[in-house]
Amino acid sequence: MNFDALKYNYPSQRSVVYAKKGMVATSQPLAAQAGLDILKRGGNAIDAAIATAACLTVVEPTSNGIGGDAFALVWINGKLHGLNSSGPAPKNISIDELKNKGYDEIPKFGVIPVTVPGAPAAWAELSKKFGRLSLEKALEPAVEYAKEGYPISPYVKKSWDRAYKLYKEQLKSEEFKYWFKTFTKDGRPPNMGELWQLPDHAKTLASIAKTNAESFYRGEIAEKIDKFFKKYGGYLTKEDLKSFKPEWVEPIKVNYRGYDVWEIPPNGQGLVALMAFNILKGFKFIEKDSVDTYHKQIEAMKLAFSDGQKYITDYGKMSVKVEDLLSEAYGMERRGIIGEEALMPEAGEPDKGGTVYLAAADGEGNMVSFIQSNYMGFGSGIVIPDTGISLQNRGHNFSFDSSHDNCLEPGKRTYHTIIPGFLTKDNKPIGPFGVMGGFMQPQGHLQVIMNTIDFNLNPQTALDAPRWQWVKDKTIHVEQQFPNHIAQELMRRGHDIKVKADSGSFGRGQIIWKNESGVLCAGTEARADGTIAPW
Repeated sequence: MNFDALKYNYPSQRSVVYAKKGMVATSQPLAAQAGLDILKRGGNAIDAAIATAACLTVVEPTSNGIGGDAFALVWINGKLHGLNSSGPAPKNISIDELKNKGYDEIPKFGVIPVTVPGAPAAWAELSKKFGRLSLEKALEPAVEYAKEGYPISPYVKKSWDRAYKLYKEQLKSEEFKYWFKTFTKDGRPPNMGELWQLPDHAKTLASIAKTNAESFYRGEIAEKIDKFFKKYGGYLTKEDLKSFKPEWVEPIKVNYRGYDVWEIPPNGQGLVALMAFNILKGFKFIEKDSVDTYHKQIEAMKLAFSDGQKYITDYGKMSVKVEDLLSEAYGMERRGIIGEEALMPEAGEPDKGGTVYLAAADGEGNMVSFIQSNYMGFGSGIVIPDTGISLQNRGHNFSFDSSHDNCLEPGKRTYHTIIPGFLTKDNKPIGPFGVMGGFMQPQGHLQVIMNTIDFNLNPQTALDAPRWQWVKDKTIHVEQQFPNHIAQELMRRGHDIKVKADSGSFGRGQIIWKNESGVLCAGTEARADGTIAPW
C-alpha cells in the first residue's frame, strides 16, 4: 500500500494515524488503550486483540458480551489463519419441537434463540495457539475495569438508552429480570461519564482467565447456565457447552484489482462481500461520486445478498459450493444482469459442485482482524444470575422453513452476520479491516475497500465517506451527508432512496494498513467512540 498515493477526498472529523511499533483500533477508547498496554508489556498483536476484545465486553456491553460469538483472521509467520468461534444450536432443539410449543418463528428474545457462546473459547484458543502472554495476563485490564468501574462513553450511553427503552417495554417475564439487575441502577441506565461497575463480569472474566475458559464450558459457569435454562424452559445444556470447540478454517478470497480480499468462509456472511467484489471487478470505475458507481455497487450487493440469504449456513450444510459462487463464470453471469435500472434481487443458481470490531498490529508484523457480538445489541435479554453473562440470540437467524439451507437443526451453526476482513497483495499483508453492524457488514466491507483500491482514499477518509445500505427489494438507505444529486439520480433509475437522520445503522469500522517499510496507517469510526491507540 503506497501511503503517498492515498487521498483526502472527504472532510473528516479525525486525522489518519501513523505508528511503527504497533497499534489497536476499535470502537471504545479504554478498550483500545488496554490492548496497547498489553503490547507495551511484552504481548504481541494476538495478546492485544484478546485484551481489547475482553475489555469491550465490559466497556461496550451494548454491542457484545461474554456470551457472544467471535471470528478472527490472524496474520502471523507469513500466513493468514482463520478462526470460526461461532456456536451451534443446542442438540435438543428443532423446528418440530418449537412448532409443538406453538411457535411459528424463532423469537428474538428469551431462552429460545440462544446458541452456544463462542467468544470465551476464541480468546483461549487464540492465546494458546499464537499468544505470547497468558490468558490471565491478557484479561487483566478487562477484570480491572469491571471491578473498579469505568466512565460511560457517549455512543455507549446512546445505545444503552435505546436497549433499556426496548427491554422495558417488551421483556416483562421473570427470566429477564437479571438483565435489569445487571445493566441498570435504581431503575435506570447509566449516564454519560458516570462511573459504572460490573462486579459479576469481573468474577466471570477472572474465572475464564484462570482456567483458560474451561470453567465456562466444562466447569462452574457451565453448571450455572445449565441450571438457568432448565428452570426457564430453554434448550442450551452443559453438554452443549462441553462439546464446543472453535474451528480453525481456511480463509476465502477474491482477487480485486491485484489485491486479495479475504473473509471467513460460511457460516459467516463474508461470502456476500466477496461475491459482490467478484461481480464488480468486471467494471471500471473512474469517479467515486458518480451515479454509475453507486448504481453498480448497489446492484452487485443486492445480487450477492440474494444468493447469500438463500445459500449461506453451516459450511457442510450448504447446497452449493463456495468456489462455485465465487467462480469467474458465475461472477460474469451475475454481472450481466446489471443494467441501467434498479432490479428486484433474485438468487441465482450456480453449478452445484449490535457487534464490536477491532484491528491490532505489532512491530513484528503480526496483525489481527477480530470481531465479536451478541447480536442486536445486548442480545437475547438473558443474563445468567451472578455472572454478568449476557447471552446472544443468534438462533433468531435460522429459517423456520425445513427446506431452506439455513433451516434450524440440532447442533447446526446459523447464517452469521459478523465478519472480519483482511487485505493482502502479492502474498504480503496490507492489513485488517472491518465494519460492524448486522447486515450492513458486507456492504461496509465493499464500500471501504473500493474507497481504498478504486479511489485511493486513506483509511480515515475511506471510513468517513458517506455510506449507503441496501435494506430490501429496491429500498436503499443513505446517510444525511450522502450527495443529494446522486440520490436524485438513483431515484430516477428506480431505486427507492430514503435519507436516514441517524447514522447508527450504517456500521462502525476500523482499518490498519502497513506499507513496505513497516509503517502502520490507521483510521477509526467517527460514527462511534472510535479510537486508535498507536505506539
